[in-house]
Amino acid sequence: MTVTEDQLKFWARPPNEAQEKRCKNAEDMIRNAIQASGALSRRNINIFLQGSYANNTNTARNSDVDVGVVCHDTIFSDYPDGMSREDFGITPATYQYSTFKNEIEEALTSYFRNGTVKRSNKAFDIKATSYHVEADVAPFLEHRRYTTSGSYLEGVELQPDNGGRVKNWPEQHKANGIAKNKATGRRFKRMVRVVKSINDLTDNPVPGFLIECLMWNIPDTEFAHATYEQTLRTILIYLHGHLGTSVADDWVEVSQLKYLFRGNSWSKEDAKSAILKIWNKAEL
Repeated sequence: MTVTEDQLKFWARPPNEAQEKRCKNAEDMIRNAIQASGALSRRNINIFLQGSYANNTNTARNSDVDVGVVCHDTIFSDYPDGMSREDFGITPATYQYSTFKNEIEEALTSYFRNGTVKRSNKAFDIKATSYHVEADVAPFLEHRRYTTSGSYLEGVELQPDNGGRVKNWPEQHKANGIAKNKATGRRFKRMVRVVKSINDLTDNPVPGFLIECLMWNIPDTEFAHATYEQTLRTILIYLHGHLGTSVADDWVEVSQLKYLFRGNSWSKEDAKSAILKIWNKAEL
């Protein structure tokens, strides 16, 4: 297909009011499910939005909701080299992550019923209905990245059922996305939606999160073209060119607290291939 300026403008828009309503319905139902749990009512819990819906980069084609449920009664931590929890006066936990995740599962299945909720390795999938969109609910504990002075950055962390650690920085991601969107005259998020929309039309599309992070590493000036077509062409050329060099080794996620290609499930080669497929699909 050869994309037109009108098509690009359409993809740049956020989901319409009806779609946003179904997103909000899903969010409200998840909050109600967690708040109705007797076991979880005793915990210091915060429910927050994350992902493309929270960051206003969701598209009309894929407009689901990602909800995080973080418990602050227990923390996961990373310490400076040579230091441990004893150096910061942190005592062993009495409330385990596995217990928390099981209590989240019980709360969701009790509220939604009828096989709507499915447990996965990292989160819970809630099937879409005519009333609400599909939703993912991820249980987290508070994560702290300590410095030698005792200060720390606060994020969230989960433990997949098959082991390992997944650390996220949703607040930092959201704040940085807003700042870049402002710096680019609101072009950043619009173009993220455009590129994600084309990516969704390709064979084996890459995650939307990867697309957003790739575009975060593009200089603001590359978004300053007169038309969407010119901007799309410029940013895809920039990404494809730099993904073939060592420059991209130091690219980061939007939070600026994690490297994009170190310790993740995708590589520079995967990203470069995805950008080429997007270019070819758009027939630029």
